[in-house]
Amino acid sequence: MIPVVVVCIYLAIIAVIGSVAFKRGKQNTEDFFLAGRTIGPMVFFLSLFATNMTAFAILGSSGQAYRQGIGIYGLMASSSGFVIPLTIFFIGTRLWSLGKRFGHQTQVGFFRDRWECSAIGTVIFALSVVMLVPYMIISIMGGGRVLSDISHGQISYWLGCAVVALVVTMNVFFGGMRGTVWVNIFQTIMFLCFGAVAVAVISHALPGGFGEYISKIANNPKTRYLVTRERMSERYFWSYTLIPLSSIMFPHMSIMCFAARTVTAFKRTVVLYPLAIMAIWLPCVFLGVLGTQTLTGLKNPDGVLLQMLNQYAPVWLAGILGAGIISAVMGSDTHQVLAVSTMFTKDVFAYYGGKDKYGEKGSVHFARAFILVVTVAAYIVALITPESIFELAVRFAFSGFAAMSPVMIAALFWKRSTKWGALASTLWVAAWLVGTWYLQHLSDPMVPRPGQPPRAGRQHRRSGRPDPD
Repeated sequence: MIPVVVVCIYLAIIAVIGSVAFKRGKQNTEDFFLAGRTIGPMVFFLSLFATNMTAFAILGSSGQAYRQGIGIYGLMASSSGFVIPLTIFFIGTRLWSLGKRFGHQTQVGFFRDRWECSAIGTVIFALSVVMLVPYMIISIMGGGRVLSDISHGQISYWLGCAVVALVVTMNVFFGGMRGTVWVNIFQTIMFLCFGAVAVAVISHALPGGFGEYISKIANNPKTRYLVTRERMSERYFWSYTLIPLSSIMFPHMSIMCFAARTVTAFKRTVVLYPLAIMAIWLPCVFLGVLGTQTLTGLKNPDGVLLQMLNQYAPVWLAGILGAGIISAVMGSDTHQVLAVSTMFTKDVFAYYGGKDKYGEKGSVHFARAFILVVTVAAYIVALITPESIFELAVRFAFSGFAAMSPVMIAALFWKRSTKWGALASTLWVAAWLVGTWYLQHLSDPMVPRPGQPPRAGRQHRRSGRPDPD
């Protein structure tokens, strides 16, 4: 139970940081949602990076590497290290400038001012929330997985999810953006140190070391696909290149852009972001591939990192590294919960007269009540969803926000763009998210997952004979 005790100490520290931030904050929406727009350059980078590093980046990437191999790094991380800094520089700085000038606190508020649209802005808000909730769900799922696996099942999955959801809710409920940012500084340092330490410890514990296992994988025809892209088609691989465009359309990312104190914060982030992505993704992907040789037949590969820590790391170190994983899981979840609350309070409650009726303090109280509602909803869905962390994030959040990125680009850089074009794009994205989900729901039982060979003995529908492959 030592790892569990270490993780519990970590969660207690997070709660204390949130409570201190609450005492330092002011009871107005500008401070609660944007920390008074006073976030400096280094704090901005650490917090912005934490908002984008979720259970997807650590548990999801290692689990998918277990299924498909090292190509997962090229699939997501390499393009993210290039595209995300560019979007932060060209789009984030523009959002910051307009937000500082006109007082925008959310992207929907910006869209309404840009196109003088009311109901259309509400439609964009509704779709953004629907796409963001799955991203919140994977963080709760990841937290539950960490606590369950690191305790060897003594803490059940549902209880682990509940603990993470509760700590995140308390931090955001009391601390707002200020508490979220303070926690993210601590959490980012934790999970940036996680990868290198985990690889070193596990490699030292393996007979022959890390290099020998990778050589064995590469020299075996049955496992060679794990260190190549031979089971990833070019169309499948390159289709993921545009997914990082989703980053700036995520509400929690754009809201962070509004919170920066000066434009110099963006310059430092553009330089450091690719290095930080490499520091997180490379160890997780390599360890996921390594797990195919040390932990065969995992029913849920999303827990491969935790299983390896339990097996090859000292119990006290497993607890510290487990805290590093859960810091990444929770770092983004706090921002997502705050983002949904910010959008609902500013774009619905205040926009339709709630602030005029109940005042500044009433808006903050309403925001806190909505935090409770949305977290409970995300927790319930996290318990019943059958999809993996990687699939859930890509299918809804990443794909949806990437498809919505032209709306942001048009609003910022195309003078002839109109609210009707924005509405058409929004409805098109919503329709295709539903359509592709339905088609994938029908086709998933019929075909092998990416990276898996065709099923042996699969029958031709017409001839009844086995496939020749």
